[in-house]
Order: sequence, then structure tokens, then C-alpha cells
Amino acid sequence: MRTTFDFAPLWRSTIGFDHLANLVDSTLRQATEDNYPPYNIERSGEDHYRISLAVAGFGASDITVTAEQNALTIEGQKPETAAHEYLYQGIAARPFRRVFNLADYVQVKQASFRDGLLIIDLVREVPEAMKPRRIQIATGASAASQIEQKAA
Repeated sequence: MRTTFDFAPLWRSTIGFDHLANLVDSTLRQATEDNYPPYNIERSGEDHYRISLAVAGFGASDITVTAEQNALTIEGQKPETAAHEYLYQGIAARPFRRVFNLADYVQVKQASFRDGLLIIDLVREVPEAMKPRRIQIATGASAASQIEQKAA
């Protein structure tokens, strides 16, 4: 089932959010894909996040974590081993690739492997220049004198 959204009302009052439609579209496409391995996303503070992936059967050397501009890619692949005769195989060890889209200024702080979980800590670090700042409004004579000083 494919759902389309009309972003026209959003475009009337925003500038520079063109990538939003692409992000929503790619997320809808991912929803129909494989959900392996299972994961949690936690918010541990206003600007702190944690992703935990259940990767039973994988070792730290079998997993690669790559942080790009606004994406975090986690890939896992077990090395080829001699064939085993399983009577029942419930622990999946198939290769996987999971991509998480990251907001602006969200950075990966560390990745660790504990108790069969891959844990990735993220933090949003907004540069000082990008934080909101109050603009002083000049009034009356002080505004005129500032303009004259700049002209001189």
C-alpha cells in the first residue's frame, strides 16, 4: 500500500525544507523492508539519544558502523564458516544493513558492544552561531546616529 502526502501547505510557510518530502518518501519505502535486526531508539536527555540493536550471534568485528553527513549506516556480515547441520536454527546470522537518517548537528559520540547489543550514543551539538539570539532594536535618535556613524 502506497500513501502519498500533499506537502503544499508546508511549502507555503517554510524555506529550505525541500528534502523533507524525500525523507518521508524514503521512510515509507523502508517500512515495507525487512525488520532485522530489531532495535530500540531512546532519548536520554534533551539532546542525547541511544540506538540499541540486538545482534545476537555477531561479534564486534562482524559489524561496521559508518556515520556520513546525515545518515548512520550499520552493516553486519558473518564470515563464512564450515557448514553446520542444524536441527533447528532460530538465531539469525544473515547479513544486514540498517540506515538511520540523522537530523542536522546530530553526531555519533561512541559505539559499544555489550551482552549481544550494539549500542550507539548520539548527541545533538548545535554550533553557537546557529543558536537563536536576540536582536537589539534601535529606536529614535540612537538609530539615526548609528546610521550616520556607518556612513562616515
